[in-house]
Amino acid sequence: MNPLQRLRSIKVKFSVVIVAAVAVTLAVNEIGLQLNFVPLFRAGVAALIALGMVQLMSRGMTSPLREMEKAAASMAAGDVSVRVETSSADEVGRLAAAFNLMAEELAAVDRQRRDLVANVSHELRTPISALRATLENVVDGVVEPDPALLRTMLAQTERLQRLVTQLLDLSRLESGGSPLHLLQFPVADLLEAVADESSLHSPDVSFRVQVEPPDLTVEGDPERLHQVFANLTDNAARFTPDGGEVVLAAQRSDHHVVLEVLDEGPGIPSEALGRVFERFYRTDEARSTDEGGSGLGLAIARWVVDLHGGRIRAERRQPTGCRMVVTLPAPLQSITT
Repeated sequence: MNPLQRLRSIKVKFSVVIVAAVAVTLAVNEIGLQLNFVPLFRAGVAALIALGMVQLMSRGMTSPLREMEKAAASMAAGDVSVRVETSSADEVGRLAAAFNLMAEELAAVDRQRRDLVANVSHELRTPISALRATLENVVDGVVEPDPALLRTMLAQTERLQRLVTQLLDLSRLESGGSPLHLLQFPVADLLEAVADESSLHSPDVSFRVQVEPPDLTVEGDPERLHQVFANLTDNAARFTPDGGEVVLAAQRSDHHVVLEVLDEGPGIPSEALGRVFERFYRTDEARSTDEGGSGLGLAIARWVVDLHGGRIRAERRQPTGCRMVVTLPAPLQSITT
C-alpha cells in the first residue's frame, strides 16, 4: 500500500517526497561522515537511496496517468470499454474518476448510436418493403393499379416522409440548430387550433378545450408548442376508442402554466411511464398496432418542452386513460399582475 495514498493533494505528496529525499540524503551523509567515507562515495550512496525511495513513493502517483495514456489510446482505436483504476484521493485520482465517467458516457452514446441505426433501419424497412412488394405486383401484372392500391402506396410514402421529418426535427433540436422564436400568446388559441386539426384526422373522437382563466397566456414558440400538443393529441386520439373524448386543458399554478392532454385509452403501463419519452420507445399496445407512431413524437415533445424551460411527464388516469402534463413558466407580466 502506498503510504501517500490517503493524501488529497498532489502538491502535498510532492512536498513529502522532496522532504523525505532531503532527509535521507542528510542522514546518509551523516552516517558516512561518522564512518569516514569519502565525500564522493557518500554522495553516490545518498543519491541512490534517495532515488529508490522517490521511485517507490511516487509510483502510486503516476500509475493512473500511465493507465489513462493506454486507455486513451485504446479509446482512440474504438474500444470504449477500458477503465482506469482509481485508488488515490488526490487530483490524479479525481482525474482518473472523471476519465472513467467520460468513458461511461462515451459507451452510452455508442450504444445509443447503434440502437438509433437499428431502429431507423427497422422503421424505414417496413414501409419500403411494403412499397416494393406492391410495386412489384403492379409491374408483374398481378394486381391492377386501382385507386385503393394507390392510396395504400401513398399512405406508406407519407409514413416515410413523417419519419424522415421527425428525424430531422430531433437532430436539429439535439444539436441546438433550431432556435426558439418566443412570443406571448393565448393558450386557448393554441389548444383550439390543435383540437380542430386533430378532429380532421380522427372524426370518430370528440375534442374538448378548457382553459382557466379563459385569457390565460403563455410565452413560447407557437409553432414548436403546436408541434408538441399536436403530437400529444394525435397519440391520445389514436388510443381513445370511437365515441370517446380527448380533453385539452390549461390552468395557472403559482408561477407556472400547466397544460394537459387527457384521453380515454388503455393508459400507459406503470413500468413504461418513465420511458415513453425515449427515442423509438413504444409500449406493447403501440407496437402491436399497425397504425402506431414511429416512437419519435414524444421524444421531440420532451426536447421542445426542455428548450422552453418546462417539464413534461406522463401519468395514469383513473379509471382508465392517460394524462400528459406539460408545465411551462408563466409569462413575467402575468406573474406580476
